[in-house]
Amino acid sequence: MGMRMQSFGRTGLLVSPVSIGTMEFGSKVSEAEAYRLLGTAIDAGINLVDTANVYAGGRSEEIVAG
Repeated sequence: MGMRMQSFGRTGLLVSPVSIGTMEFGSKVSEAEAYRLLGTAIDAGINLVDTANVYAGGRSEEIVAG
């Protein structure tokens, strides 16, 4: 039994009801640890990632884009 997905507004996208935040990626969380955390989130069925170009001066988005 996987994670139940829900509609993201009227976009037609289905997203997990739980997200992973990446504010500390590239600052307090190393790149290697960030990849491990992202892998764990994906394995758990999470497909919604919170990031912003201001997190760690943009480094967070670079790590997520991998």
